Amino acid sequence: MSSWVCPKGHQSSESDFCDVCGAKIGAAPVVSEISEISETSCPHCGTPRGGRFCEDCGYDHDTGRAPQLDSLPGTPITGWTGTVFADRVYFDANDVEGVTFPDDAPRLTVPLAPPQVRIGRRSSSKGIEPDLDLSDDPGVSHHHALLTLTIDGDWLVSDLGSTNGTYINDEDAPLTAGQTRTLKDGDQVHVGIWTTITLHAAG
Repeated sequence: MSSWVCPKGHQSSESDFCDVCGAKIGAAPVVSEISEISETSCPHCGTPRGGRFCEDCGYDHDTGRAPQLDSLPGTPITGWTGTVFADRVYFDANDVEGVTFPDDAPRLTVPLAPPQVRIGRRSSSKGIEPDLDLSDDPGVSHHHALLTLTIDGDWLVSDLGSTNGTYINDEDAPLTAGQTRTLKDGDQVHVGIWTTITLHAAG
């Protein structure tokens, strides 16, 4: 079976536009045999698979689609933001002994830059640098949760197997490891011991 290689290096069964990323192929060289992509790797970029969404390109393994960015890399194009703050109500509900609530913690509003926002705690020794570093909250795991922009423009949240769970709004049960939920304007994501992230849609 023959295939074509697009400018980004993807193997495509279509000769005009890449059936992986949509890039114009033109006179790309023909490859005679396609090697099977491992089920444990992302078919879009080859990154080892760790859940529903690829941690590098945002590819959705359930729908077979990846977010399409219409701007320069690193530019927040969605207009969505997240307000991060120490939530006293959430803290009191956790009732953790020996931990003092940070009354002077700042309230921050951060842009949600597609395709993904990794939520966690920084670790120099482990080389972990989350997009949203919540190191001040001792209940946040190094790899806690992941926000992913879908091709339809929706933000999803997934728990990455965190120790203390990821909660949505006022729900009593946290998301299970790998479970994903679609978020809407005004939804709140609770992580750690006191941190709440409120999502705000563009406009």
